[in-house]
Amino acid sequence: MFRSFFLFSAALLFATNLFAQPNGKIQNSLVRITATDVEPDYKAPWNSGGIQRGIGAGFIIEVGRIMTNAHVVSNSRYLTVEREGDPNKYSAQVLFVAHDCDLALIGVTSPEFGKNMVPLGFGGIPELESTVSAYGYPIGGQRMSVTTGIVSRIDFQLYTHSSIDQHLAIQISAQINPGNSGGPVMQNGKVVGVAFQGYSGDVAQGVAYMIPTPVITRFLQDITDGRYDKYVDLGVSYFKLQNPAQRRFLGLQNDDRGVLVETVVSASTAAKVLKSGDVLLAIDDHPIASDSFVELEGERVEMPEVVERKFRGDTVKLDILRDRQPLTVNVELGPIWPYAFQGHSYDVQPRYIVYGGLLFQPLSLDLIQAYQPQDLRLRHYFDFYVIEEIYLEHPEVIVLTNILPDPINTYLQPYRAGIVDEVNGEKIRTLEDLAKAFAQTPDRFVIRMIGDGPPLVLDRQEVDAARDRIKRRYNVVKEQNLKAEPPAKRSIEEDQNG
Repeated sequence: MFRSFFLFSAALLFATNLFAQPNGKIQNSLVRITATDVEPDYKAPWNSGGIQRGIGAGFIIEVGRIMTNAHVVSNSRYLTVEREGDPNKYSAQVLFVAHDCDLALIGVTSPEFGKNMVPLGFGGIPELESTVSAYGYPIGGQRMSVTTGIVSRIDFQLYTHSSIDQHLAIQISAQINPGNSGGPVMQNGKVVGVAFQGYSGDVAQGVAYMIPTPVITRFLQDITDGRYDKYVDLGVSYFKLQNPAQRRFLGLQNDDRGVLVETVVSASTAAKVLKSGDVLLAIDDHPIASDSFVELEGERVEMPEVVERKFRGDTVKLDILRDRQPLTVNVELGPIWPYAFQGHSYDVQPRYIVYGGLLFQPLSLDLIQAYQPQDLRLRHYFDFYVIEEIYLEHPEVIVLTNILPDPINTYLQPYRAGIVDEVNGEKIRTLEDLAKAFAQTPDRFVIRMIGDGPPLVLDRQEVDAARDRIKRRYNVVKEQNLKAEPPAKRSIEEDQNG
């Protein structure tokens, strides 16, 4: 159902301005962003990838600093910004990017850029049925556009930029075209959101979303120490307890309070104090209703919203019922690394090893989308990586994704999409483990895949003899990339100095 979402990666919504702006002209706060980016090539990861160009919007929050969406600047190599009434394009660079909540802050150092630019302030969460105005540069023209709509829903939604993160989002009815991203949604002269995604196709019409100010202000607070630490998570899944018979069985009162802990991610700190079967009654003294909602700042929101507003190292207090006995526990919060496995990666080069014409890569969402594998075992390892805690044995799932045909690897096509289990008897848990195995000097490499079937065997001397031939034939400029490092980027100063 989430595939029907699209990101507005070219500019933003726009609305007839019903409200007085801080300076009477939103043009003095809005910018048009042009991003030249390089999309990684997961099928030939030694290549630099395809060059693309996209348009987005942004707005000034302080002199020289512009807020926009993360997906506007992701994988970018060069950024420029333009403002209304100024023929110049100004070089910009990404200062902070939060892929988990699709927000970014970019900077412009040119003193000329800031002249007459007015920072925008932030408001609160707009009320349902209230009118908002959205600004940006959608397809169909070069100049600023504006549309109006009403706030129609305030809810947790999937943020499709990462594909795994869910945060508070506000649905608005403003007409939006693909490519509308990064500009402000305004009400009463204040920014109440940043438009970022919507539905396309036959699933829904006229449904668009903006990132609300609680998410924006959390991002800005997170980066005050000079780095972005990402969202934290409790690391539990839970079941709503609205059935009277279930409640009686668990020893709960008839007060519509409590949710049942189904699973606890062992990689989380919650695993030290919570276990499956616990009943969560309150979080930070906020009673948890049987439908998982809590009362927060006068609004009913889902329980995760309490955790959403915390940071790495913060604690959350939980009142629980365990074996019908009340307990109070505290959980220190932080990111949970296995979750990232099922999300998109940005601003990093694909990791891989080419050996004997065999291409090995860690399983990821980007890899799944590039190859569209039909192998059921591979799909199972991806879909159930967290739920079945596959990460305990395989922190990385190493896959033989492709074979560059050569006489030394003939008849090996049936092994494609296989998951590497061990090499010469040594377990392979990470790509680094595989690199260390291939760095050894045995007569042959016996590669066993997960599942039944004979092992794949490579003669080391044959591989060494074919190495230059394979590299030359398939233009493999680099046989390994083991670290998830960002590609080299030119700085603003380098661009300005030529």
